[in-house]
Amino acid sequence: MKLHELRPSEGSIKKGKRVGRGRASGLGKTSGRGQDGQNSRSGGGVRPGFEGGQMPLYRRLPKRGFTNIFAKKYTVVNVKDLNRFEDETEVTPELLKEAGIIKKLQDGVKILGDGELSKKLTVKAHKFSSSAVEKIEANGGKVEVI
Repeated sequence: MKLHELRPSEGSIKKGKRVGRGRASGLGKTSGRGQDGQNSRSGGGVRPGFEGGQMPLYRRLPKRGFTNIFAKKYTVVNVKDLNRFEDETEVTPELLKEAGIIKKLQDGVKILGDGELSKKLTVKAHKFSSSAVEKIEANGGKVEVI
């Protein structure tokens, strides 16, 4: 079989309905919309979520909690991810982005203490967990809050 011989399989392509093209088509005059009513009119129909006047589902369900729009979103990096850097390296958020460890700098970077660290590094970040500080300083590294 060659590229120019490819064809859709038999019956897989249906012709679209040609509405409003005369009585013989079966979809002439009212074009399958019926005689009268909201849905027969152009632009007719109800908005999404409208249930005919019944209290809609999105209003019947209880609402819980709220989202603090002033909350800071930190990009998290684990200590085990810092092993790829050489000894005595100064690790900054910009360096983490260059290395591909983080994709997007949000409001800052937080270093968490998951995994083991085997390098002596100077880490500069916006926040640190206490376990991360212990692991970095255990190898002779330094922690600096930006």
